[in-house]
Amino acid sequence: MRYLIISDIHANQAALASVLADAGSFDLIWCLGDLVGYGPDPNECIDRLCDLPHFSLAGNHDWAALGKLDLTSFNSDARISSIWTQTELTQASRAYLDDLPTHVTKGQYTMAHASPRQPVWEYVLDPLIAQRNFTYFETPFCLVGHTHVPVIFYQSNDNPERCRTLAPPYNGPIYLEEINGRMILNPGSVGQPRDGNPYASYAILDTDAMTWEHRRVPYAIEITQERMRARGLPPRLIERLDYGR
Repeated sequence: MRYLIISDIHANQAALASVLADAGSFDLIWCLGDLVGYGPDPNECIDRLCDLPHFSLAGNHDWAALGKLDLTSFNSDARISSIWTQTELTQASRAYLDDLPTHVTKGQYTMAHASPRQPVWEYVLDPLIAQRNFTYFETPFCLVGHTHVPVIFYQSNDNPERCRTLAPPYNGPIYLEEINGRMILNPGSVGQPRDGNPYASYAILDTDAMTWEHRRVPYAIEITQERMRARGLPPRLIERLDYGR
């Protein structure tokens, strides 16, 4: 099976379209949550995903759009965009988001939006937090999003007390069968990258070849920015798309 692994679309229809065009053929999409929030096209992104074979998790912004999270935990820009999203969601979109699970295990892969320890909210940003999370799943691999940063955390079987951070390689796939240990893999964000690269970020998982491949693709940022301005979304959220921050 060839899986398209995406996360943190954040209502960015232009970015999602570029990822789908770049990915080539795939059997199924695994979406790690945060379909909405920040961006201008929440219903359109949900509808597009629903047109394709997929499985999705719920993220913190999906919960915020449903009123399942206290918005005082968000910064002011995120709060404004969440309130706007709440007013824009159709009944069908609300029902779709409300049905999404927060975590799941499929074969060798555990999936959560944020972390296996705290599936909706925790940020796995460094090897210390990653190391603590390895005790919360039993599979060889865990897929997470939430941070908007593509990264790999590696725990070797020879030294399970130590976790290493690996930069995502863009020169070819990782052969998972050759890994002597366990991994937490983050594909980065489709709609709002935060690693200094504004290109949409995603991954391809081939479970027959046992490969994982990080990918980046440019998209029409100006189209998303124009739509955000037209909807009165916060200027900082619009500007940051230029810089991937």
